[in-house]
Amino acid sequence: MALIRQGRVAENEWSLASTAEEIPPLGPLYVTPALWAEAREKLLQSGRPLGLWLKSDQRSQDLADDIRHFQSIALEFPKFTDGRAYTAARILRERLGFSGELRAVGQVLRDQLLFMQRCGFDAFELAKEEDAEEWVEALKEFSIWYQSAGDARTSAARLRGQALQAAAE
Repeated sequence: MALIRQGRVAENEWSLASTAEEIPPLGPLYVTPALWAEAREKLLQSGRPLGLWLKSDQRSQDLADDIRHFQSIALEFPKFTDGRAYTAARILRERLGFSGELRAVGQVLRDQLLFMQRCGFDAFELAKEEDAEEWVEALKEFSIWYQSAGDARTSAARLRGQALQAAAE
């Protein structure tokens, strides 16, 4: 499985555990909300990078007090018609202030890549390794946006206003 992180092809060093028996001895680890509830203190004491893996029907707000413990949050797209992860991404970035890696996993499609990025995703798991370079290029297709969004890019209106202000000075 390929990974694009911060606009580049990257190695996926993270593993996922749903139960305490599945926890590998080393390395960055994604945990489910159930495992987090069961082994929170043990996981925190491990000193390893921790991530949270949320299915589309699991609310990020339910773990708002613990968000600061996670370096990465993976939001699952179970099918391309299920857009709940878009909302979860915006809530994490804009309301909960999550500044770590926000990863799209599951049925991640190229046609939705820029929308995911606009909602605050900065990492994407792809089903096919051979698509990775093409998808990196897709992230560069647009450089100016008309509306503000969760990715904190400056909108066209704000850029225009900044240019007018600079010209007036």
